[in-house]
Amino acid sequence: MKVYITRPIPETGIELLKREGLEVFMNPEDRVLAREELLENVKGMDAVITLLTDKVDAVFFEAAGPQLKVVANYAVGYDNIDVAEATRRRIVVTNTPGVLTETTADLAWALIMAVARRIVEAHNYAATGEWKGWGPLQFLGVDVYGKTLGIVGAGRIGQAVARRAMGFEMKVIYYDKVRLPSELEKKLNMEFCPLEELLRRADIISLHSPLTPETYHMIDEKAISMMKPTAIIINTARGPVIDEEALIRALREKRIWGAGLDVFEKEPYIPEELRKLTNVVILPHIGSASHETRNAMSELAARNVVAVLKGHTPPTPVNPEVLQQGGD
Repeated sequence: MKVYITRPIPETGIELLKREGLEVFMNPEDRVLAREELLENVKGMDAVITLLTDKVDAVFFEAAGPQLKVVANYAVGYDNIDVAEATRRRIVVTNTPGVLTETTADLAWALIMAVARRIVEAHNYAATGEWKGWGPLQFLGVDVYGKTLGIVGAGRIGQAVARRAMGFEMKVIYYDKVRLPSELEKKLNMEFCPLEELLRRADIISLHSPLTPETYHMIDEKAISMMKPTAIIINTARGPVIDEEALIRALREKRIWGAGLDVFEKEPYIPEELRKLTNVVILPHIGSASHETRNAMSELAARNVVAVLKGHTPPTPVNPEVLQQGGD
Protein backbone atom coordinates (compact mmCIF):
# COMPACT_ATOMS: atom_id res chain seq x y z
CA MET A 1 0.00 0.00 0.00
CA LYS A 2 1.08 3.54 -0.76
CA VAL A 3 1.59 6.50 1.56
CA TYR A 4 2.23 10.07 0.44
CA ILE A 5 3.80 12.70 2.71
CA THR A 6 3.20 16.28 1.58
CA ARG A 7 6.41 17.73 3.05
CA PRO A 8 9.60 16.29 4.57
CA ILE A 9 9.13 15.17 8.18
CA PRO A 10 11.64 13.58 10.60
CA GLU A 11 12.90 10.16 9.55
CA THR A 12 11.42 8.46 12.64
CA GLY A 13 7.99 8.18 11.08
CA ILE A 14 9.23 7.44 7.58
CA GLU A 15 11.33 4.52 8.81
CA LEU A 16 8.37 3.14 10.75
CA LEU A 17 6.21 3.19 7.63
CA LYS A 18 8.87 1.39 5.60
CA ARG A 19 9.41 -1.24 8.31
CA GLU A 20 5.72 -2.03 8.04
CA GLY A 21 6.13 -2.74 4.34
CA LEU A 22 4.44 0.42 3.08
CA GLU A 23 5.59 2.18 -0.08
CA VAL A 24 6.44 5.76 0.87
CA PHE A 25 6.34 8.74 -1.48
CA MET A 26 7.18 12.24 -0.30
CA ASN A 27 7.47 15.79 -1.53
CA PRO A 28 11.30 16.10 -1.45
CA GLU A 29 11.28 19.89 -1.10
CA ASP A 30 10.73 21.72 2.17
CA ARG A 31 7.92 23.88 0.81
CA VAL A 32 4.16 23.96 0.60
CA LEU A 33 2.94 22.20 -2.51
CA ALA A 34 0.88 24.17 -4.99
CA ARG A 35 -2.72 23.00 -5.07
CA GLU A 36 -2.30 21.37 -8.47
CA GLU A 37 0.82 19.52 -7.32
CA LEU A 38 -0.92 18.28 -4.19
CA LEU A 39 -3.91 16.94 -6.09
CA GLU A 40 -1.68 15.22 -8.65
CA ASN A 41 0.62 13.66 -6.07
CA VAL A 42 -2.10 12.10 -3.90
CA LYS A 43 -3.60 10.12 -6.78
CA GLY A 44 -3.73 6.40 -6.03
CA MET A 45 -2.57 6.75 -2.44
CA ASP A 46 -3.99 4.62 0.39
CA ALA A 47 -2.86 7.12 3.02
CA VAL A 48 -1.66 10.71 3.06
CA ILE A 49 0.23 12.50 5.83
CA THR A 50 -0.73 16.17 5.59
CA LEU A 51 0.23 19.46 7.19
CA LEU A 52 -1.93 22.41 8.25
CA THR A 53 -0.96 24.15 5.02
CA ASP A 54 -2.66 21.44 2.93
CA LYS A 55 -6.33 21.94 2.11
CA VAL A 56 -8.06 18.59 2.39
CA ASP A 57 -11.58 18.74 0.99
CA ALA A 58 -13.92 16.96 -1.42
CA VAL A 59 -11.69 17.88 -4.38
CA PHE A 60 -8.69 16.39 -2.56
CA PHE A 61 -10.59 13.17 -1.83
CA GLU A 62 -11.76 12.88 -5.43
CA ALA A 63 -8.20 13.37 -6.67
CA ALA A 64 -6.83 10.72 -4.32
CA GLY A 65 -9.37 8.12 -5.35
CA PRO A 66 -11.68 5.62 -3.65
CA GLN A 67 -8.84 3.56 -2.15
CA LEU A 68 -7.84 6.39 0.23
CA LYS A 69 -8.39 5.17 3.79
CA VAL A 70 -6.68 7.68 6.08
CA VAL A 71 -5.48 11.27 6.21
CA ALA A 72 -3.02 11.71 9.07
CA ASN A 73 -2.55 15.37 9.94
CA TYR A 74 0.93 16.20 11.24
CA ALA A 75 -0.51 18.63 13.81
CA VAL A 76 -2.93 18.83 16.70
CA GLY A 77 -5.29 21.10 14.80
CA TYR A 78 -7.19 19.91 11.76
CA ASP A 79 -9.10 22.97 10.55
CA ASN A 80 -7.44 22.39 7.15
CA ILE A 81 -9.48 19.18 6.75
CA ASP A 82 -13.17 18.85 5.91
CA VAL A 83 -13.76 16.20 8.54
CA ALA A 84 -17.47 15.90 7.76
CA GLU A 85 -16.70 15.13 4.13
CA ALA A 86 -14.02 12.62 5.14
CA THR A 87 -16.50 10.92 7.46
CA ARG A 88 -19.13 10.79 4.73
CA ARG A 89 -16.59 9.04 2.52
CA ARG A 90 -15.53 6.79 5.42
CA ILE A 91 -11.98 8.11 5.44
CA VAL A 92 -10.31 8.18 8.83
CA VAL A 93 -8.77 11.48 9.91
CA THR A 94 -6.11 11.52 12.63
CA ASN A 95 -4.00 14.15 14.36
CA THR A 96 -1.05 14.33 16.75
CA PRO A 97 -2.26 15.58 20.15
CA GLY A 98 -0.44 15.14 23.43
CA VAL A 99 3.10 14.84 22.09
CA LEU A 100 3.51 18.58 21.52
CA THR A 101 1.76 19.82 24.66
CA GLU A 102 4.77 20.62 26.81
CA THR A 103 6.86 22.03 23.98
CA THR A 104 4.13 24.44 22.93
CA ALA A 105 3.56 25.48 26.54
CA ASP A 106 7.28 26.20 26.83
CA LEU A 107 7.08 28.38 23.74
CA ALA A 108 4.08 30.28 25.10
CA TRP A 109 6.11 31.05 28.21
CA ALA A 110 9.11 32.08 26.12
CA LEU A 111 6.86 34.64 24.43
CA ILE A 112 5.42 35.83 27.74
CA MET A 113 8.87 36.54 29.12
CA ALA A 114 10.19 38.03 25.89
CA VAL A 115 7.32 40.51 25.59
CA ALA A 116 7.14 41.40 29.29
CA ARG A 117 10.88 42.08 29.58
CA ARG A 118 11.39 43.46 26.05
CA ILE A 119 14.01 40.80 25.33
CA VAL A 120 14.08 41.16 21.54
CA GLU A 121 14.27 44.96 21.67
CA ALA A 122 17.07 44.84 24.21
CA HIS A 123 18.97 42.16 22.29
CA ASN A 124 18.84 44.18 19.07
CA TYR A 125 19.97 47.31 20.92
CA ALA A 126 22.96 45.52 22.41
CA ALA A 127 23.80 43.48 19.31
CA THR A 128 23.93 46.52 17.03
CA GLY A 129 26.42 48.30 19.30
CA GLU A 130 24.04 51.06 20.36
CA TRP A 131 24.38 50.30 24.08
CA LYS A 132 26.72 52.75 25.80
CA GLY A 133 26.23 51.58 29.38
CA TRP A 134 23.71 50.83 32.08
CA GLY A 135 20.90 53.33 32.66
CA PRO A 136 18.05 53.41 35.18
CA LEU A 137 15.37 53.97 32.52
CA GLN A 138 16.60 51.57 29.86
CA PHE A 139 14.14 48.98 28.56
CA LEU A 140 11.75 49.04 31.47
CA GLY A 141 9.45 46.06 31.22
CA VAL A 142 6.63 44.67 33.33
CA ASP A 143 6.84 41.99 36.00
CA VAL A 144 5.36 38.55 35.44
CA TYR A 145 5.71 37.28 38.99
CA GLY A 146 2.50 37.55 41.00
CA LYS A 147 0.39 38.79 38.08
CA THR A 148 -2.91 37.42 36.77
CA LEU A 149 -2.68 35.01 33.84
CA GLY A 150 -5.77 34.53 31.71
CA ILE A 151 -5.93 31.32 29.71
CA VAL A 152 -8.42 31.10 26.85
CA GLY A 153 -8.86 27.44 25.99
CA ALA A 154 -8.09 25.07 28.84
CA GLY A 155 -7.17 21.94 26.94
CA ARG A 156 -3.86 20.10 27.26
CA ILE A 157 -1.70 23.05 26.29
CA GLY A 158 -3.66 25.61 28.29
CA GLN A 159 -3.37 23.42 31.37
CA ALA A 160 0.38 22.99 30.80
CA VAL A 161 0.77 26.77 30.63
CA ALA A 162 -1.19 27.06 33.90
CA ARG A 163 1.10 24.54 35.62
CA ARG A 164 4.12 26.64 34.77
CA ALA A 165 2.43 29.71 36.24
CA MET A 166 2.61 28.15 39.70
CA GLY A 167 6.34 28.83 39.81
CA PHE A 168 5.60 32.52 39.32
CA GLU A 169 2.91 32.49 42.02
CA MET A 170 0.41 33.86 39.54
CA LYS A 171 -3.33 33.95 39.86
CA VAL A 172 -4.68 31.89 36.95
CA ILE A 173 -8.12 32.52 35.51
CA TYR A 174 -9.47 30.71 32.47
CA TYR A 175 -12.30 30.56 29.99
CA ASP A 176 -13.39 27.56 27.96
CA LYS A 177 -16.73 26.57 26.51
CA VAL A 178 -16.55 23.47 28.71
CA ARG A 179 -15.60 24.04 32.33
CA LEU A 180 -12.94 21.79 33.84
CA PRO A 181 -13.84 19.39 36.67
CA SER A 182 -13.59 21.09 40.06
CA GLU A 183 -10.82 18.76 41.24
CA LEU A 184 -8.68 19.69 38.21
CA GLU A 185 -9.36 23.39 38.76
CA LYS A 186 -8.16 22.99 42.33
CA LYS A 187 -5.08 20.99 41.32
CA LEU A 188 -4.03 23.60 38.77
CA ASN A 189 -5.17 26.57 40.87
CA MET A 190 -7.39 27.76 37.99
CA GLU A 191 -10.49 29.91 38.40
CA PHE A 192 -13.20 29.77 35.74
CA CYS A 193 -14.72 33.03 34.55
CA PRO A 194 -16.58 34.40 31.51
CA LEU A 195 -14.41 35.61 28.63
CA GLU A 196 -15.25 39.29 29.11
CA GLU A 197 -14.30 39.12 32.77
CA LEU A 198 -11.03 37.39 31.88
CA LEU A 199 -10.17 40.08 29.35
CA ARG A 200 -10.72 42.80 31.95
CA ARG A 201 -8.84 41.11 34.80
CA ALA A 202 -5.85 39.43 33.18
CA ASP A 203 -2.41 40.99 32.95
CA ILE A 204 -1.34 38.32 30.47
CA ILE A 205 -3.77 36.56 28.12
CA SER A 206 -2.62 33.33 26.49
CA LEU A 207 -4.73 31.87 23.68
CA HIS A 208 -5.07 28.09 23.28
CA SER A 209 -8.43 27.71 21.52
CA PRO A 210 -8.95 25.70 18.34
CA LEU A 211 -10.05 27.59 15.24
CA THR A 212 -13.80 27.20 14.80
CA PRO A 213 -16.55 29.49 13.48
CA GLU A 214 -17.14 30.51 17.11
CA THR A 215 -13.49 31.39 17.81
CA TYR A 216 -12.76 33.17 14.51
CA HIS A 217 -11.79 36.77 15.45
CA MET A 218 -12.71 36.03 19.05
CA ILE A 219 -10.14 38.67 19.98
CA ASP A 220 -11.48 41.63 18.02
CA GLU A 221 -11.61 45.39 18.55
CA LYS A 222 -14.26 45.06 21.25
CA ALA A 223 -12.32 42.36 23.10
CA ILE A 224 -9.08 44.34 22.95
CA SER A 225 -10.85 47.44 24.27
CA MET A 226 -11.66 45.51 27.47
CA MET A 227 -8.00 44.73 28.20
CA LYS A 228 -5.76 46.65 30.55
CA PRO A 229 -3.34 49.12 28.94
CA THR A 230 -0.57 47.00 30.46
CA ALA A 231 -1.99 43.73 29.08
CA ILE A 232 0.07 41.26 27.08
CA ILE A 233 -1.59 38.89 24.61
CA ILE A 234 0.07 35.65 23.50
CA ASN A 235 -1.11 33.50 20.61
CA THR A 236 0.30 30.01 20.01
CA ALA A 237 -3.08 28.65 18.87
CA ARG A 238 -4.37 29.75 15.45
CA GLY A 239 -3.82 33.11 13.77
CA PRO A 240 -7.44 33.88 12.83
CA VAL A 241 -8.50 33.69 16.47
CA ILE A 242 -7.25 37.30 16.57
CA ASP A 243 -8.46 40.10 14.30
CA GLU A 244 -4.97 41.03 13.18
CA GLU A 245 -5.87 44.51 11.97
CA ALA A 246 -7.48 45.36 15.30
CA LEU A 247 -4.42 44.04 17.14
CA ILE A 248 -2.04 46.11 15.00
CA ARG A 249 -4.03 49.27 15.75
CA ALA A 250 -3.97 48.55 19.48
CA LEU A 251 -0.22 47.87 19.48
CA ARG A 252 0.54 50.92 17.37
CA GLU A 253 -1.55 53.16 19.62
CA LYS A 254 -0.12 51.43 22.73
CA ARG A 255 -3.58 50.59 24.06
CA ILE A 256 -2.04 47.32 25.30
CA TRP A 257 1.52 46.65 26.40
CA GLY A 258 2.45 44.09 23.78
CA ALA A 259 1.89 40.81 22.01
CA GLY A 260 3.76 37.57 21.36
CA LEU A 261 2.65 35.76 18.22
CA ASP A 262 3.66 32.39 16.84
CA VAL A 263 0.72 32.20 14.41
CA PHE A 264 -0.84 34.65 12.00
CA GLU A 265 -4.10 35.24 10.23
CA LYS A 266 -2.86 34.56 6.69
CA GLU A 267 0.30 32.51 7.19
CA PRO A 268 3.00 32.78 6.05
CA TYR A 269 2.07 36.40 5.31
CA ILE A 270 2.85 38.80 8.15
CA PRO A 271 1.76 42.43 7.60
CA GLU A 272 4.68 44.83 7.25
CA GLU A 273 3.29 47.11 9.96
CA LEU A 274 3.20 44.21 12.41
CA ARG A 275 6.79 43.32 11.56
CA LYS A 276 7.94 46.86 12.26
CA LEU A 277 6.31 47.27 15.68
CA THR A 278 8.70 47.08 18.63
CA ASN A 279 6.07 45.96 21.17
CA VAL A 280 5.42 42.64 19.49
CA VAL A 281 7.53 39.48 19.27
CA ILE A 282 6.82 37.43 16.16
CA LEU A 283 7.90 33.86 15.47
CA PRO A 284 7.51 31.67 12.36
CA HIS A 285 5.05 29.12 13.83
CA ILE A 286 7.60 27.17 15.88
CA GLY A 287 5.37 26.12 18.78
CA SER A 288 6.23 22.43 18.46
CA ALA A 289 9.70 22.93 16.99
CA SER A 290 11.95 20.81 19.16
CA HIS A 291 13.81 17.72 17.99
CA GLU A 292 12.05 15.55 20.54
CA THR A 293 8.57 16.77 19.73
CA ARG A 294 8.79 16.78 15.95
CA ASN A 295 10.18 13.23 16.07
CA ALA A 296 7.28 12.19 18.31
CA MET A 297 4.78 13.82 15.93
CA SER A 298 6.33 11.99 12.99
CA GLU A 299 6.11 8.66 14.79
CA LEU A 300 2.51 9.22 15.92
CA ALA A 301 1.38 10.21 12.41
CA ALA A 302 3.01 7.05 11.05
CA ARG A 303 1.47 4.86 13.75
CA ASN A 304 -1.95 6.27 12.87
CA VAL A 305 -1.42 5.40 9.21
CA VAL A 306 -0.18 1.88 9.93
CA ALA A 307 -3.06 1.13 12.29
CA VAL A 308 -5.75 2.18 9.82
CA LEU A 309 -4.18 0.38 6.87
CA LYS A 310 -3.91 -2.80 8.94
CA GLY A 311 -7.54 -2.57 10.00
CA HIS A 312 -6.86 -1.48 13.57
CA THR A 313 -7.97 1.52 15.62
CA PRO A 314 -5.43 4.35 15.29
CA PRO A 315 -4.02 5.96 18.45
CA THR A 316 -5.56 9.39 17.84
CA PRO A 317 -8.59 9.40 15.52
CA VAL A 318 -10.46 12.64 14.92
CA ASN A 319 -13.59 10.94 13.53
CA PRO A 320 -13.76 7.58 15.36
CA GLU A 321 -17.32 7.06 14.14
CA VAL A 322 -15.84 5.95 10.79
CA LEU A 323 -14.19 3.04 12.58
CA GLN A 324 -17.53 1.96 14.03
CA GLN A 325 -19.28 1.78 10.68
CA GLY A 326 -17.82 -1.60 9.78
CA GLY A 327 -17.54 -3.00 6.30
CA ASP A 328 -19.63 -2.33 3.21
